[in-house]
Amino acid sequence: MEPKSDEPKAGEKPLSEPIQHITGAHQLLTSLSEKFGAIHPELNEAITKLELALSALTVNTGGMF
Repeated sequence: MEPKSDEPKAGEKPLSEPIQHITGAHQLLTSLSEKFGAIHPELNEAITKLELALSALTVNTGGMF
C-alpha cells in the first residue's frame, strides 16, 4: 500500500484552500463560544453539530474534500 501524499494529482486542486477555510471557521467559532457560550448555550450546541457533520463528511468522502 502506498503512503498518502499531500501533493495534488494532475487536474486536482490542492487541499490547502478547504483546509484553510475549515481552520479559520473553527478558530472563529471557538472564539465566539468562549465569548458568548455561557450566555447562549445553543451556540455551543450548534458548534458541536457542525463539528459532527464535518466529521461525518470527512468519513463519507474518505477525507477528500
